[in-house]
Amino acid sequence: MPLDLEEQEQLDQLKAFWQKYRNLITGVVTAALFAYAAYSGYQWWLNSQAQEAAKLYETMVGAIAKGDRDQTLRAADDLQKNFARTAYAPMSSLIAARIASDAGNSAKALDYLRWAAKNASNDGYLGLAKVRLISQLIEQGAEKDFAEADQILKEKPITGYEALWLERRGDWYLAQKNIEQARVSYQDAWKKLSQVKELPDEARRLLKVKLDAVGGTTQ
Repeated sequence: MPLDLEEQEQLDQLKAFWQKYRNLITGVVTAALFAYAAYSGYQWWLNSQAQEAAKLYETMVGAIAKGDRDQTLRAADDLQKNFARTAYAPMSSLIAARIASDAGNSAKALDYLRWAAKNASNDGYLGLAKVRLISQLIEQGAEKDFAEADQILKEKPITGYEALWLERRGDWYLAQKNIEQARVSYQDAWKKLSQVKELPDEARRLLKVKLDAVGGTTQ
């Protein structure tokens, strides 16, 4: 069926438009397809990484159950090295830090905590790693350890960890026998803690003991 003049004019305009912009359109479509393929490939890689990391984490849990400390720490090291972008890596590092600390290897424990405090992408693990790292450094008690803990405490607290941040600052002052500043920090921590319902009662009891020790109040 022959085209009328209006339809022919529209077709000619479409052809002219395509001739003028076909390279741009083709480029945009191609880029979009590549972006989608890259995204799909990345998601597949993430899922694959998570599955492999989960298997290794199960191995670590089994080693813990058997009391095999060496295998436990090797698994944590492998998770850091090969699966750093998964949640299993910082989670295993926190566990490994506790095991190393209980075994008297504080240097190794600090290494695990520093790694998690630097690499954890989940705020929960990141906050926990930093809080534990601060505690471990304060326990070490050397001047350089206090300085490192001080630097972390000067950072903005991870959301949800504000009360624990203030409590650790109180610990930092107390370890250096600055009772007045420790009392202020503990009381500030108590005020923050009263606003957080998710923390266990044990956290409140522990802070209350610290407050009592420095003559503070919970009012």
